[in-house]
Amino acid sequence: MGIKNRLKIMSFLQYFIWGSWLITMGSYMINTLGFTGAEVGIVYSSKGIAAILMPSIIGIIADKWVRTNWLFTLCHFIAAIALFYAASVTDSATMFWVMLVNAMVFMPTLALSNTVSYAVLEKYKLDTVANFPGIRVFGTIGFIVAMWAISLLGLELSKAQLYIASGASLALALYSLTLPSIPVVKKKGKQGWVSLLGLEAFVLFKKPKMAIFFLFSMLLGVVLQITNTFGNPFLHDFGLNPEFAGSLVVKYPSILLSVSQIAEVFFILAIPFFLKKYGIKKVILMSMIAWTLRFGLFAFGDPSPLGFTFLLLSMIVYGCAFDFFNVSGSIFIEQEVDSSIRASAQGLFMTMVNGLGAYVGAIGSGMIVDYFTVDGVKNWPAIWLIFAAYTLVLAVIFHFTFHYKHDVEKMKNVKV
Repeated sequence: MGIKNRLKIMSFLQYFIWGSWLITMGSYMINTLGFTGAEVGIVYSSKGIAAILMPSIIGIIADKWVRTNWLFTLCHFIAAIALFYAASVTDSATMFWVMLVNAMVFMPTLALSNTVSYAVLEKYKLDTVANFPGIRVFGTIGFIVAMWAISLLGLELSKAQLYIASGASLALALYSLTLPSIPVVKKKGKQGWVSLLGLEAFVLFKKPKMAIFFLFSMLLGVVLQITNTFGNPFLHDFGLNPEFAGSLVVKYPSILLSVSQIAEVFFILAIPFFLKKYGIKKVILMSMIAWTLRFGLFAFGDPSPLGFTFLLLSMIVYGCAFDFFNVSGSIFIEQEVDSSIRASAQGLFMTMVNGLGAYVGAIGSGMIVDYFTVDGVKNWPAIWLIFAAYTLVLAVIFHFTFHYKHDVEKMKNVKV
């Protein structure tokens, strides 16, 4: 099997695990276990807490002491155990701690999977800008397959979704042992304490361009957490209206949400073209505007014919919102940093997006949802419009603060 196909399988399984529970577990906790919005937010915040430190720490270990693929295997094996146990938990406090353990080992694998792909592509002398999106898109396909499987099997409100995620995690742990080995970077000569502790990636904050990029990585991580946590419960709530109770939106919300991931497939494949033509700044601005449209269309969407059109458009623009920042941002970092700190830098990026950003997003969104809930009924239009305004303000500030000159000549040799 060709090396790119082997990496595609890794990417597929990596995101199949996440797709099995990330979008639907909020509905499972609210509708089946009876958790409040704040309790759900706290459980989801475990992902943010873990990602604040773990991706960077694991990235440093991968750069300096332990082979990346070995760490990748160990993390997924532990995650499989945690997810299996989570299926038996029924109270919010215990669920938080179990999902925190899962997050502590799973979140670093998002960055490690990128690192494995970049290192292997480099080893085989394949261009990352041209080839990585085609590999990463299989992660999105894995996410879609998982969401459809959970929904069509009627498991959106069942703990069985966690058993499926556990099995997939174990499968990936075993499969990753077959991938090419990635040696640690051995540096010669005397090293300072920054190098010895593996903190070179944090020196990137000294560069204004990179400091601003990482700051906005955190701020955009907030909105990603919001849609992951409350997108599915939002669609389920249309069932409270007798007019919409029997609609497909209520019966199969995950399938509708999966249109977002289907859109990702096309936007990921378009990334090389957009990066080559417009550069990272304009691509990220497109992402921010897409996030504004995502939430704004949610605010006016419902299962009626016109409202469904708004929901469908919201799913489509999500592909641009997510990919044009997360995937393009990962490629941007790969181009800006030395290969000796590749895993550390990717881990730092993941920390800002899925760590600090996700934690603030989980806690903040849970509080906002509860604030706009009266007698168990949530005012979803108001909730989504607040998030839309937030992303629009981010876009304006980013435009005036992030200074980056697109090097057209540098990108001319990139095949798209």
